[in-house]
Amino acid sequence: MHPLLRFTLDLFEPNQAQDHAPSVQDASKKIVNPVSGRTQSRALTPLVMSADAAHFRHPRASREIRLAHALIGYEFKRGQRRSIGFSVGPDGLAVRAPKWVPLVEVDAALQAKAPWILRKLQESRERHAQLAAQAITWCDGASLPYLGQALTIKLDPERRFAAGGAEFDEVTLTLHISLPHNASPDQIRDRVQAWLMQQAKWIFQQRLDHFAPRVGVQWKKLSLSNAATRWGSARVDGSIRLNWRLVHFRLSVLDYVVAHELSHLRVMDHSPRFWDTVRAVVPDYAALRQQLKSEAPPHWR
Repeated sequence: MHPLLRFTLDLFEPNQAQDHAPSVQDASKKIVNPVSGRTQSRALTPLVMSADAAHFRHPRASREIRLAHALIGYEFKRGQRRSIGFSVGPDGLAVRAPKWVPLVEVDAALQAKAPWILRKLQESRERHAQLAAQAITWCDGASLPYLGQALTIKLDPERRFAAGGAEFDEVTLTLHISLPHNASPDQIRDRVQAWLMQQAKWIFQQRLDHFAPRVGVQWKKLSLSNAATRWGSARVDGSIRLNWRLVHFRLSVLDYVVAHELSHLRVMDHSPRFWDTVRAVVPDYAALRQQLKSEAPPHWR
């Protein structure tokens, strides 16, 4: 086919896969097994990620390409942009290209970025697996970390507790909640979360009062945060925000975050002077900071 004609067809058929990159929207395709050399049929379904470690598929995939050992089904769109763009999110690989770029150049760009794409896809898969393993099953007898220890949830429908329908047994590390045994997972989760947030605010106030004189500052207001990626923040007016999920960690890790935010009331950046302020009250802050990064809290769903 004349190159100019191929280029024109690419522009008018941006979502059609080339021969070496079959579309994942087809019900099935013929694939040559690289080991046996035989041709076999395989159903292609738009799953986020298949069980096969060498297959990654976006749920809205419209094209496929083989990068090294992996078959990648990715979402492809054209738009008003100057260059080809790649992004790897929870669903997989998404590719954006200018309207004038032929598909052969898109494939070449993907091959050039293959190491980065495969690494990010594998990291995303591992992150999903980790979240699944850390997800809490909301039922009678469920367990979750509280101040670094395993807390057990016990449904106790026969009792009524004054403090928000929950009572904590510090000896057995059991949280009794006044819900029936047929309570839904959402009901259990909401009751436990309400108790944890109440505890978090009380603990944070105690630790702020403990460390503020040592840092040489005064805090004015505390509010709880539910941020996905941020543990705390501080404002020059003395307002402190702390993520309630910090109560999953050991008290020493929680103390590091408290001292960190209080130190910002003296130094509002992360200069050496700021870290010297943190170190003065939490000498082992570097190790605690690393634990905060490496020890992920349970996944709430």
